[in-house]
Amino acid sequence: MNLKKTVPAVVLGTLLLAGCGGQEEKVKLENHLDQASYGVGLNIGRQLSQEGVDMNADAVAAGIKDALSGAEPRIDDETLKAAFDKVREEQVRKQEALNDAAAKASEEFLAKNAKRDEVTVTESGLQYEVLKSGDDSQPTPSATDTVRVHYHGTLTDGTVFDSSVERGEPAQFPVNGVIKGWIEALQMMHVGDKWKLYVPADLAYGARSPSPAIPANSALIFEVELLEIVK
Repeated sequence: MNLKKTVPAVVLGTLLLAGCGGQEEKVKLENHLDQASYGVGLNIGRQLSQEGVDMNADAVAAGIKDALSGAEPRIDDETLKAAFDKVREEQVRKQEALNDAAAKASEEFLAKNAKRDEVTVTESGLQYEVLKSGDDSQPTPSATDTVRVHYHGTLTDGTVFDSSVERGEPAQFPVNGVIKGWIEALQMMHVGDKWKLYVPADLAYGARSPSPAIPANSALIFEVELLEIVK
């Protein structure tokens, strides 16, 4: 959670509807200013929700209302700073717990998955199974090639975090521009192959999560179809 970004976003978003709780039903959204103000509130709420921040909506609205009216702040700066620090510490603890849980779940999943007859485990720890074999006479990309693929990415619990299949548009990128597990797998695949990859965290994003949808230390699962090597 980036409080330096989140907190100013709340302060600057002072066009938020001016009340919560029992006041909600009285808020009118009839003109463009009211609607835009409500949109600002939605964006702030969505940002806080995505970051997993527990906030008191009535208190947020009270702070915005006081700022709009020029009222004296009800809490001094020192108390506010201490509160922000406390929230930050709690968020860090929660995230560390989630990361530890993700790492443990990933290790258990991969250990069990490696025992399946359909799964091949490489020296690096990458696991894969062949869903569809293309023609062996078709080329295999090198690290410097650009490829066009369809893919469907999930966490080990089946949660989808990215999918060119769902978007209905194949992706194109250089082989050496993706995660290590993909770099290794693509250079073993022939055009026309479709594989299912089980990528350990150290061959994916490791401790650095690229998105709230992917917890740190997560093993990732991809169905990858190599459509062509782009010339």
